[in-house]
Amino acid sequence: MSGPIIKSRQAQKEVNGIPTEVVCTEFSNYVFIVLTQYGKIGTLVSVTPDSRSNDLSTPTFSTKVLLGKDEPLTHVCAKNLALFVSQEAGNRPVLLGLALKDSSIESINQLKDVIRSCKVW
Repeated sequence: MSGPIIKSRQAQKEVNGIPTEVVCTEFSNYVFIVLTQYGKIGTLVSVTPDSRSNDLSTPTFSTKVLLGKDEPLTHVCAKNLALFVSQEAGNRPVLLGLALKDSSIESINQLKDVIRSCKVW
């Protein structure tokens, strides 16, 4: 039985003193990332490249909250965390599960490093 193998990696790290878990999973059409400081998936956000952009050097991305609180800070965090993943994965959409106690700029930068350590794309 040979089918597609789903690649997944996970890590645990303290981010600003808060235990944080990250799971990155690559599917054929999406990269799925869960960032949690609560042990739950939390708010589910879709980050997709905008195909209407004519300037390929600066792609634009759309965010949409699928489940959870739809707040402006959620969209900002999602874009900051998923932008580099999508670009490195050939402009694939990213599905992001966010359950964060601390969403400061310092934490977001540390979270990016943890995501890079779980690279599956």
